[in-house]
Amino acid sequence: MKASIKAISYYLPPDTYTNVDYFNDFPELVNNTNIARLGISERHIVAPHTTASDLAVQSAIKLFEEHNIDKNDIDFIIFCSQEFDYYTPATACIIQEKLGIPQQAGAIDINQGCSGYAYGLSLAKGLVEACERKNVLFLTSSTLTKTFHPKDKSSRYLFGDGAAATLISAGDESGIGSFVFGTDGKGADKIIIRDGGARNPVTAKSTQENRDDYGNITSDANFYMNGTAIFNFALRKVPLMISELLEKSNMKMEEIDLFVFHQTNRFMNDVIRKKIGIPEEKFVNYLESCGNTVSSTIPIALCESIRSGKAQKGQYILLAGFGTGLSWSATIIKL
Repeated sequence: MKASIKAISYYLPPDTYTNVDYFNDFPELVNNTNIARLGISERHIVAPHTTASDLAVQSAIKLFEEHNIDKNDIDFIIFCSQEFDYYTPATACIIQEKLGIPQQAGAIDINQGCSGYAYGLSLAKGLVEACERKNVLFLTSSTLTKTFHPKDKSSRYLFGDGAAATLISAGDESGIGSFVFGTDGKGADKIIIRDGGARNPVTAKSTQENRDDYGNITSDANFYMNGTAIFNFALRKVPLMISELLEKSNMKMEEIDLFVFHQTNRFMNDVIRKKIGIPEEKFVNYLESCGNTVSSTIPIALCESIRSGKAQKGQYILLAGFGTGLSWSATIIKL
């Protein structure tokens, strides 16, 4: 059997954090012309007691309803996030019970960030083609905004919360192609929450404020991202990844109908697009109304491309993620 993406839906929490809200919090940035280039107008933000699994469950419910999918047909769940309900058990097991998925289904968590969508697709493809699973429910979800320091003006502008549900099913034709992966653990500290895990427990010093060279304030107990380092990393690695994937897939750039990259921000993605030589009309930008939703940016952008008709049946679409880890991943799908 061969694996293909059969359906995608997504869910955004109802509360929003608009640019008006942002500039009320950071009035000194109202006239900053660089911010407008990032292409974000609002983000959806979770309530304090809402978890990433709660968003994932809502996205799955939407998937079942919007695409007339019987939950009893699901025989595996993959939950991709960086915010799990507990140290143990796996959150995917809790999602199985909440959704009423049959007990014969497998369920696993993967802790992956911005490159997580292609990683998850590779696992789903393997489950279908090597383990004879017929319908894999792949859920991506992020509530990263909960980890931000209130004074972190960079992260609070860029990121929003959200979840996506993708159904990967068995069929006669292959819809998910080869994969390229990469990891550079030397850069792990470029996107990190330093304290709170097994390596560095939270101490009294964990909440002490740190200011970077650009005036962003965070702490070791909060999310930290070195934006300049990530920008340079993406410019180095993403073009090479795309070239490697095209060669591995025996395809040329012109044969790709659409490119859906991780939605970091519009400025970064436009710089990467131009460096690779991708025509603007073939490149998807979708983050104005939701911001960077980490591992859900690609399925959200892909879902909206399908709804708008920009992505159509039979097209070849290149998906590429990059970020936390540092890690990168890409594949080509055929709708």
